[in-house]
Amino acid sequence: MKRPIHDFLLKHAAGKPVSFHMPGHKGAALYKRFGYTEFLENFMDCDVTEIPGADNLFQPESIIKETQERYAKLYGAKNSYLLVNGTSGGIIAAITATVPKGKKLIMARNCHKSVFNALTLADIKPVYAYPELIEEYGISGAVSPGQIEALLISEPEAEAVILPSPNYYGICSDIEKIAEITHKYGKILIVDEAHGAHLTFFNGYGVGGLPKSAGNSGADIVIMSIHKTLASFTQSSVLNICTDRPDRALMEDNLQSIQSTSPSYLLMSSLDINASIIEEHGCRLFSEWAENLDYFYESTKKTGGITIIDRIDGFDWTKLNISLGKSGVSGSELEKILNDKYNIFPELYTGDLVMCMTGIGTTREHIEKLTAALSEIGLAKGAAAEKAVNIPAKAPVPGQAELFDIPKYKKSVALAEAAGLICASSIIPYPPGIPLVCPGEKLDAKTIDYIINLRSRGEKVVGVSGLGEILVGSQ
Repeated sequence: MKRPIHDFLLKHAAGKPVSFHMPGHKGAALYKRFGYTEFLENFMDCDVTEIPGADNLFQPESIIKETQERYAKLYGAKNSYLLVNGTSGGIIAAITATVPKGKKLIMARNCHKSVFNALTLADIKPVYAYPELIEEYGISGAVSPGQIEALLISEPEAEAVILPSPNYYGICSDIEKIAEITHKYGKILIVDEAHGAHLTFFNGYGVGGLPKSAGNSGADIVIMSIHKTLASFTQSSVLNICTDRPDRALMEDNLQSIQSTSPSYLLMSSLDINASIIEEHGCRLFSEWAENLDYFYESTKKTGGITIIDRIDGFDWTKLNISLGKSGVSGSELEKILNDKYNIFPELYTGDLVMCMTGIGTTREHIEKLTAALSEIGLAKGAAAEKAVNIPAKAPVPGQAELFDIPKYKKSVALAEAAGLICASSIIPYPPGIPLVCPGEKLDAKTIDYIINLRSRGEKVVGVSGLGEILVGSQ
């Protein structure tokens, strides 16, 4: 009998892969190292529901409440909430708890798809802040405080501000200044810190020199994917209320409407374990992590043909952004070589940039395997530089074009015939999960050609059907 998902997972695990993708635990070794083998061995027996003594996620009074209080203490928050629908659920709850139906939200144009889902669900109108472009790599940079202030002045009826920091590549915005500006105009600042759950601890333990966390920089609501860089299971996250500005009761009510009524105790237990690992071993683990990062950045400086986004200010350099473009190697080719020859699995690639995501479970052995592989690939490709490589075009940069209302009525049309029509559902290359075209934006020929090119190379584009159709506005 076929068990396609089960069989794939066991085959992949048996190959002893080197993970430079989420989740941050990087496999069972971390749990075994710190004495959680019993939990792993009794995994199925720990999969329970709200039996007596197990508490209730939506009215926590005992064990769940205790774990939430541990997270509030770890992050210095006023209230923490366990999330079992990922950071996406927390983002939707945060937006709908701070922006009334039909009102406006100031948001970074490179926000995650969950923000756009909240817009659709609550009929919220977006006001876009456009992040700076890092042209050398074709990726989004920081959102400037000045732009946020200009939008708060021009759109005084906007209820809140939301942006990702760090973004998928580790670029952080100046949350301290943005929070100060947002509060000056009486608004609430929400930060999607899905990729930065570790920042609080790097700073708290005085290692790494990474940017300050959003929670320590004045943000009102911070949502973090604990699973992405720390030690919990995929889909487990935390929402922190950091100030008195948000309506706590409304937030709790919205979380009940977004989260599953059958919350996974396995996910919540992994959040519990993550908290214990950090409380008991955090100083040691974050010091090791920083030392491993130092080793990577120093080692790659000695290898020709490799370009690394280095440890610049405002950059979460636990994200290893690597390019072998100077050696004629595209990002897709580099990822394939790392997968097929070295059993190393990065998080994503964009153009000729490959991003390898480290986490609390990343070991020196993992780092050494990656640096050795990059050295070998760089030398081999450098010696064959005459080989022609088709490096994919960079994604079109969204311009500050006229925005239309998100269509209430939709129809399917062929992607190739959609130029000039209003997009009704986000079109999202995955990863990184950032919409290329948002609902309410007009589709142009250049963007359509880029999407068709992505699909022709077998890349995943959410929002385009298997038949090559998309949803557009209909009268």
